[in-house]
Amino acid sequence: MNAHGTTAVTKAEPMDVGHRTRRRVAYRLLPFVFLIYVVNYIDRVNVSFANLRMSTDLGFSDRIYGLGVGMFYVTYVLFEIPGAIIVERWSARKWIARIMISWGVVTILTGFVHSAGQFYAARFFLGIAESSFFPGMIVYLTHWFRLRERSRAIACLYAAVPAASLIGSPVAGWLLGVHWWSLAGWRWLFILEGIPAIALGIITVFYLTDWPTQARWLPLDERDWLVNELQVELQAKRKIRNYTITEAFCDRRILRLILAWFLALTGALGTIYWIPTFVKRLSGFSNRTVTSLLLVPALIGIAGMLTNGWHSDKTGERHWHTAIPLAAAGMMFGLLILTHEVPLAISCLLLGSGFLYAYYPTFWAIPTMMLSESAAAATFGLINSIGQLGGFAGNYVIGFLNDRTHSLAASFAFIALVYVAAGCLVLSLRIRDPLGVLQRSN
Repeated sequence: MNAHGTTAVTKAEPMDVGHRTRRRVAYRLLPFVFLIYVVNYIDRVNVSFANLRMSTDLGFSDRIYGLGVGMFYVTYVLFEIPGAIIVERWSARKWIARIMISWGVVTILTGFVHSAGQFYAARFFLGIAESSFFPGMIVYLTHWFRLRERSRAIACLYAAVPAASLIGSPVAGWLLGVHWWSLAGWRWLFILEGIPAIALGIITVFYLTDWPTQARWLPLDERDWLVNELQVELQAKRKIRNYTITEAFCDRRILRLILAWFLALTGALGTIYWIPTFVKRLSGFSNRTVTSLLLVPALIGIAGMLTNGWHSDKTGERHWHTAIPLAAAGMMFGLLILTHEVPLAISCLLLGSGFLYAYYPTFWAIPTMMLSESAAAATFGLINSIGQLGGFAGNYVIGFLNDRTHSLAASFAFIALVYVAAGCLVLSLRIRDPLGVLQRSN
């Protein structure tokens, strides 16, 4: 037997298994998690489109709307940590299904609010219903994708956010113009968009698989390869440091990540819920034109996330891939303060909103470089729960600044500032790839 024969077979076989496994897992899981996140985000932000008519119909001020939107995030944080741990220790598919069905029911009920108090209550219970969905999805992806493919997997999940705008914007533009059964179009927006969540929640129980060891749809050799690869990665992290939940919470790098996520979401979630209103007030365009223009940042966002996630995985670099999109978005909102030309202002607003999306997948790849198992699940929940309070802070501050200054300039300056600050915090982090550290030490 010659040297070429034995060596070639030995090396080619595991590579072939790995390629087949990664492809099969990606085709099986990523389209479905993408779909349920699209539905999730449509239901979460449809209030921003509804507000093109809702506040006028119900007599809400900007401050009432901003407080109501922010109320979602007050309760959203309550079950982030325990929910993420439930996904890790119990069942991802059952917990995610519970979340989807309950948020679908609350979304439908939101279509029947008539007062500020009812609006606050609807957002309050929607926050409880949706809590831990996102960190649960991140934890779930760590069960199936290795660190070196994780940024791309998260990018596929996060592509659902701009994709939700691609779908939600034209649907909202159409529904705002209907008046069926004496109900305004913005009410139908909530009613009809809550139904898919309930249907997909039921499907989730039967479609998703919690762990690779339970995946009957994977051939035995592929199942063994994936389980082994994830176990090697887990051991590499443990050799550097095996974090407990308490140790992870006290790590200064985690605290910086929490603050960076909070600042980024303060601007991002403020923008998401206010951008239809921003475009409307800057331009005076019709509701249909406004919702059509919002397809632009969605398209930029999808391209940016997939490209940035792919390049980050290829180079193994996370920090600059996260900070640059934040800085670019901050610069666009900063330029908004300086320009008085409507076309240029609209362009900066749409570009800034689109550039931002690229940072999401690479940001969430950073904590997975140092944490695993329950510590990772709890930390994802902690980062997201405190960060999501930015949704309350950002929306309330923007509503307050709009009412107080009777101008959008102060809000744009606020958004630009938090984006730049978040990017600087990410660059200050020092977290290394555990597999690279282990290889160098050997």
